[in-house]
Amino acid sequence: MLVAAWLTIAWAGACCAAQTVRVAVQKTGTLAWEMSVIRSHGLDKEAGLSIQTLELASPEAGKIALRARNADIIVSDWLWVSRERSLGAKLTFYPYSSALGAVMVAGSSPIRSLADLKGRTLAVAGGPLDKSWLLLQARLKQHDIDLKSEATIVYGAPPLLAAKMRGGEMDAVLNYWNFSAGLESDGFRRLAGIETLLPELGAKGRIAMLGYVFRESWANANPELVARFIAVGRKAKETLATSDPAWDSIAPLTGVTDAATLRVYRERYREGIPRRPIADEEADARVLYRVLAGIGGRQLVGPASDLEPGTFYHP
Repeated sequence: MLVAAWLTIAWAGACCAAQTVRVAVQKTGTLAWEMSVIRSHGLDKEAGLSIQTLELASPEAGKIALRARNADIIVSDWLWVSRERSLGAKLTFYPYSSALGAVMVAGSSPIRSLADLKGRTLAVAGGPLDKSWLLLQARLKQHDIDLKSEATIVYGAPPLLAAKMRGGEMDAVLNYWNFSAGLESDGFRRLAGIETLLPELGAKGRIAMLGYVFRESWANANPELVARFIAVGRKAKETLATSDPAWDSIAPLTGVTDAATLRVYRERYREGIPRRPIADEEADARVLYRVLAGIGGRQLVGPASDLEPGTFYHP
């Protein structure tokens, strides 16, 4: 309730002179969808904002832009923010999406449980330090299954692995939520969404792994600007949560060409809209940080054994 009230006050307090905020946007990412909704519905003008978007090809390019101060806001995960803080870069994070990947199998596959992945070929998007992959390993280790050694693991780019799955080259694939949604619309079966594993790993709810990331000093100097931007993002999310026609307008940005696939995208996106208090998000992040650090080690989290103080932005 406090966060909702804060966002309402921020929205109502927008001044007449538009303030500029620079946002790094991956051309094919969900933030680009939301920026399109913001522009088409005039949400930026209502809030007294001038949002300048910097189109980039990858999340890594966004991190570079933020470090170089060519962007004020990017979307990344709290694990990276915590690592950066432990190394001296005072970044901070505000929840953006809880949509996570899923393990997908063919509709006719004999694989019925995660334990059945033993001895199979599992494709993993994002590489050996992908958070969904680490969480999957942690969950199966609770059942004395070391999937990394008991299955054949193939790493690759999300679109490539989705194509190989369609071609029958893999027994299963752990892919990002939107590629998994595409497979789902093609008749593939969702063996497990990574979000369903989190309670067994100690989380009390569905956590937002991705969030808006910005410099702490910039946020401290521009608290009202940050408040307005977050409020605008919430308005865009609520538009996409309640308006099916809004999805028709952003369909070209999603790369989806048929109504059935767009419907699955819409459903999975809506499930991933964060709705929990920031304190609950942070508490679960502290629990999962230790889980991820236990699997990924210093290569993943850096020198810190716990989530760095200040990782989560509290308005």
